Amino acid sequence: MPKPIATAPKDGRKVMVQWRDREGVENTSIAQYRSGSDPADTGWWVFIDGDTQKRVEPHSWSSADEDEDDR
Repeated sequence: MPKPIATAPKDGRKVMVQWRDREGVENTSIAQYRSGSDPADTGWWVFIDGDTQKRVEPHSWSSADEDEDDR
């Protein structure tokens, strides 16, 4: 069951997040919260493909383990 993104762990652990792209399409991806000295690098990051990462603004999250148990 997805939870509000404000309750997601920000300790470097990977979680499943739900987010909408600029066209409004709903996506679910494994993401990791990163923080650093550069504010542009702080936030939730997902892999788009094997070489490309993108910062996203998710609206909800769930444990990666939780989603695997649902399958």
